[in-house]
Parts: sequence; structure tokens; C-alpha cells
Amino acid sequence: MSLAGQRMNLLLFGLFAGLALVLATIGIYGVLAYSVSLRMREIGIRLALGARRTNVLRLVITQGMRLAAVGILLGLFGSLAFTRLMAGMIYGVSSTDPLTFLAVAALVVVVAVAACYIPARRAMRVDPVEALRYE
Repeated sequence: MSLAGQRMNLLLFGLFAGLALVLATIGIYGVLAYSVSLRMREIGIRLALGARRTNVLRLVITQGMRLAAVGILLGLFGSLAFTRLMAGMIYGVSSTDPLTFLAVAALVVVVAVAACYIPARRAMRVDPVEALRYE
């Protein structure tokens, strides 16, 4: 009977962690997609002046990764602050396990790059003439 409570906690932690990851992905994608739509004219001018499409890709992904880096740092500091609260709920792993913190941060970086890539691809496909004619 005692394992049932631990399994339920593990299931809830996994469910909420997955939900948080999905929400973070949607949030990063949404912010970048909106930013790219607002900067369509700027991106068109950059492309018309000779910027390569890979430079535009790098520009958009860098912008998204800055947001992700701020989120990761705030998340790491927040999780370190709440380790005492969570220490009684996890078993077999230290509440300040550096490997766990690094693995979660790496997972968020991978997900953030994937979320940034879709708006960046859309920005790469901007036709400079259409972007300049848009307004």
C-alpha cells in the first residue's frame, strides 16, 4: 500500500512536468511567431540588402534562445530555492542532484530550439519584394 502513494506522486509529477514542457513549447513558439510577423518588413529589408537566409535563421533562433535562457536560469534558481519542500517527495535521488538539473535544462534547450525553428523557417522564406510592398 505504501508504494501506491509514491507511484501516484510520480505519475502526477510526470504528468505536470510534461504539461509544463508542452506549455513552454507553445509559449516560445507563439512569442516568436508573433515577433516574426511584426518584423516581416525588417526581415525583408535585411534580405533585400543582401543578408543570407541562414543569417535570418540565426537571428530568429538567437532571439528565442535568449528567452529560453532567461527561463532556464529562473527555473534553476526557483527549483534550487524549493529543494527543501520537494526533498520529502522524491526518493533515491538527492534534491540537488546536478545531473537531474543539467538533464532538464538540456531538454528545455532542445525543445526551445525546436519551437524556435518553425518561425525561423517562415522568416527565411520571406520574399523581400512582398515584404516591402506589404505596407
